Amino acid sequence: MTARTTSHPDPTRADAGLAFFSTWRVGSAERAKAAVDAIARAWESRPWPHAGLLSYSVHEGVGADEGTLMHHSQRRGEAAYGDFFRGLSDSAGNGRDERNAEIDAAVPGIERLGLYRTRRCRGGGLADPDAVPGLIVLTRTAFDASDADRQRVWVDAVFEAAEGGGPLSSGDVRAHFHLSLDGATVVTYAQWTGAEAHDAALAVGDDRGVTGRYWLALSLVPGPAA
Repeated sequence: MTARTTSHPDPTRADAGLAFFSTWRVGSAERAKAAVDAIARAWESRPWPHAGLLSYSVHEGVGADEGTLMHHSQRRGEAAYGDFFRGLSDSAGNGRDERNAEIDAAVPGIERLGLYRTRRCRGGGLADPDAVPGLIVLTRTAFDASDADRQRVWVDAVFEAAEGGGPLSSGDVRAHFHLSLDGATVVTYAQWTGAEAHDAALAVGDDRGVTGRYWLALSLVPGPAA
């Protein structure tokens, strides 16, 4: 079964071999809330789709990002994802296609803007490990071509800059750097203490190519067996 939790997903969990990030454009804050409700109904009325899926969370855009949803899922690895993807549809109506069809019927016209398949590389910042994030900021840094070595060098450079008093040393953010499997992008999933802290960073010119700002709207995990 599928269970709802109020907890944010833990990007550092050891069994999460892959992290997927995608964005939907729905057009307004009202439609975003309706889409979240539809997602909850579609998932909670069905069994958890696959043992290799560890968590699935949906975030609503805030401020200039109202009307968008950011999806974050954690998976054990590529083999588990392949099994899940092959199960697009099933006779019992529990496949991915059936879930999406139900959501689209409730909120027509959703634009699905792409999917980033990644592995977490490293993270740092925010000294208190129990702090509850108040804002999630997603950043995508794209390179001209696929280059896994360049991805890692870029992430290491961010940490070196933090040692000199960069934003990761501020105590207001924990950033998790994910390398896309195609070698072309670094996706940064940053957990800020709140919008005020992030606004202060933006005020001094540290936008680092912000892609979107979000708050957690729905967090789903496997429930106990019926």
